[in-house]
Amino acid sequence: MNDSYNLLCVCTGNICRSPMAEAFARQFAHKRDWPISVRSGGTLGLIGRQADPLAIRVMNEVGIDISAHRSGGIDEEQVKWADYILVMELNHQIQLHRKFEASDGKVLMLGTFGGLHEIADPIGGWRWKFRSIRDEIERCIAGFFDHLPPPQTSDPTVQ
Repeated sequence: MNDSYNLLCVCTGNICRSPMAEAFARQFAHKRDWPISVRSGGTLGLIGRQADPLAIRVMNEVGIDISAHRSGGIDEEQVKWADYILVMELNHQIQLHRKFEASDGKVLMLGTFGGLHEIADPIGGWRWKFRSIRDEIERCIAGFFDHLPPPQTSDPTVQ
């Protein structure tokens, strides 16, 4: 068992799905008082873009502010850093496996933890589409955390 986990959430542009997943993962880790670090990135390699305004808006509806998020790509250092890489689409998994040998055994389809295959990209959609995707991501992150063994702590009084 690990004493902490490093999670990398990946989508295409890192402006909709992966920032939402990153925020929910941080929230779930905080609620469980688990030492988990979370980052996100996109296979498209967009750098420095703010999260989509509708992603910001629908996350605000559930009390989570992602307005400070800025997009980033994926590099070898992030892949090596991550214990788990949560992707939204099969194409993301394929791209990571082709580009980064260090991704072997780390990449998981986030949707499978919520009864889905893939989590669709809401970009260009209406607010209701972003809400639907937000709710799918939250459910899938919850399912992932339910399958994740609790990190071991060096303090035997903390569980």
